[in-house]
Amino acid sequence: MTSQIPIKDVTAKNKQPITFVPPAQTGDPIHTRSFKGLFRNLRLSGAGALILLFFGTAWLNWNGHQAVLWDLNAKQFFIFGATFWPQDFILLSAILMIAAFGLFFITVFAGRVWCGYTCPQSVWTWIFMWAEKVTEGERHQRVRLDAAPWSLNKLARRGAKHGIWLAVSLATAIAFVGYFTPVRELVSDMLHLQLGTSTAFWLFFFTAATYFNAGWLREKVCLHMCPYSRFQSVMFDEYTLVVTYDSARGESRGPRKKSIDHTAAGLGDCIDCTVCVQVCPTGIDIRDGLQLDCISCGACIDACNSVMDQMDYPRGLIRYTSERALEGKPTHWLRPRLVGYAAVLLAMVGSLAWGIQTRPLIDLDVSRDRSIFRQNSAGEIENLYTLKVINKSQQSRSYIIDLGEPDRFKAQGLGEVTIAGGETAVVPVRVSRQQPDGRAGSQPLQFVVKDLQDTDSQVSDASTFVSPAAR
Repeated sequence: MTSQIPIKDVTAKNKQPITFVPPAQTGDPIHTRSFKGLFRNLRLSGAGALILLFFGTAWLNWNGHQAVLWDLNAKQFFIFGATFWPQDFILLSAILMIAAFGLFFITVFAGRVWCGYTCPQSVWTWIFMWAEKVTEGERHQRVRLDAAPWSLNKLARRGAKHGIWLAVSLATAIAFVGYFTPVRELVSDMLHLQLGTSTAFWLFFFTAATYFNAGWLREKVCLHMCPYSRFQSVMFDEYTLVVTYDSARGESRGPRKKSIDHTAAGLGDCIDCTVCVQVCPTGIDIRDGLQLDCISCGACIDACNSVMDQMDYPRGLIRYTSERALEGKPTHWLRPRLVGYAAVLLAMVGSLAWGIQTRPLIDLDVSRDRSIFRQNSAGEIENLYTLKVINKSQQSRSYIIDLGEPDRFKAQGLGEVTIAGGETAVVPVRVSRQQPDGRAGSQPLQFVVKDLQDTDSQVSDASTFVSPAAR
């Protein structure tokens, strides 16, 4: 006997025959209509904070360094006074895992609100749509302009639009590359036409990527290129808040005058104005049910609420709600999966904070010379080592370098060393001992570096001492 996945009918009840096909299905260009409302204001606030953070942080200085700079050439990463090195990449992995679990948590709770409010693809698409409105007019004007033959007016408006697109794209590229090369030097080199080949390539690449993604591809990125749209459905449950059309209240839909008693006429609250479709950045009709293209931006909610206000109907025909609430059943917010994600997320954030707080600000790398061993003038067996001591802090520090077991070996080159903030000292060391009586082999050896200003801060690195066999 084979088991089958139960099929549940989630289509709208008493739904009207389809008389309108949205742009998402026809493939027509999507021209969004201007609107106002609570969720638009929330989205503008989130987008504004993101834009300010993205463009502003690169220009901040902190302790003599750019506040956030991933200096790939020096292999140093400055983040608000803290210096990170490739050895600290485990912390980057932890940050990525926290971001993933945060996304899981918010998706289980409220669907794709990340996509609709703070995803860079959505934010930059809204910026490019604003450029369209400024240069080509409102939705009905843009539709007419699309259908009109080419003229000086059309050429001027299209040229202005693409000019703003390219300006925003270039500014985005400069800000992004400015996190990997000092942004002030980058802008100065651009103004003096002294850009290196690699820097020029990345500026061109990110300018082009922004221009095509936000200007031409838009919703296609969300639907076909972003994997989030594909796996979101497996994270939803019957308690997840999603943008939903209340078909029980809205159907049967149809136009009517405000003075008509629509209940007596057998009509629902939906007047079939299609404004919800006209404001949708992905061009879907939310009345057809939850779809892969929906990014939960709430634009259709704001638009529908404004229509309900004009008709003196209650708001909420389209709203954020759960499947359970739509069926009149109670919604449980503290459910196992949501609590589990929250617990893991809090534990990971705490672990990351502890890891950053307790990470040593010294790093030691020991490499032994490729020659196996040699005999010095005193008849002792000698091995050569190169020690790289890294000062991860932003201040100059003094360190003492020593052997972990000084009684077994003698060493030359050890002692005190002072290293500037964020710098590396290369220390050559000779380690010797008398000819051993036993067999040759690798004997464990350990170097220790201690911070003279902070006696609790020290690091060690193990190596080997190689000697010949006794005769």
